[in-house]
Amino acid sequence: MSVNTRLLESIDIVVGAAPADFNSAVTVDWVCLKNYDGCLVVVVKAAGTAGDDFSLQLVQATAVAGTSSKALNFKQWYHKIGTQTGVNTFTKVTESTATADLDLATPTDYAADSVQALFVIDVRASDLDVSNGFDCLSYTHDDADVGNTALATVLFIPYGARYPDATPKTAITN
Repeated sequence: MSVNTRLLESIDIVVGAAPADFNSAVTVDWVCLKNYDGCLVVVVKAAGTAGDDFSLQLVQATAVAGTSSKALNFKQWYHKIGTQTGVNTFTKVTESTATADLDLATPTDYAADSVQALFVIDVRASDLDVSNGFDCLSYTHDDADVGNTALATVLFIPYGARYPDATPKTAITN
């Protein structure tokens, strides 16, 4: 990115899911990475009830309608767990085995159930099954893991616009 380019000329910000109760099915939008090098998937959750552990799950598709969706494995992710005034730096986690469904309680308990937390997964466009036409990304969750109110929101931040402009290309259409 050029020093003369503003950040919002090379990224997009998409609300995947407005603040909602994730103890039931929540519809999360899709983003298309055709015009971007990658995307930060940002999940912000409010403090909840002990034992209500989120799982971070990514899916990929060939169109923003969710066409031919399938799991997307990832190994690295970042978190800030606890009050944001008390946790000022991200912790980077590298899983020993790539997963498409990261349970935040098993095998490692990240103790994110009863406190607020910020989770970020950095997905490169090349991480998707591009050779088979997969260029769209979404987040899903296993609401069976959460029995009580669990407020959260999902943001997508596609970055590395292939065609930077004063108004970045949208990531919500193919």
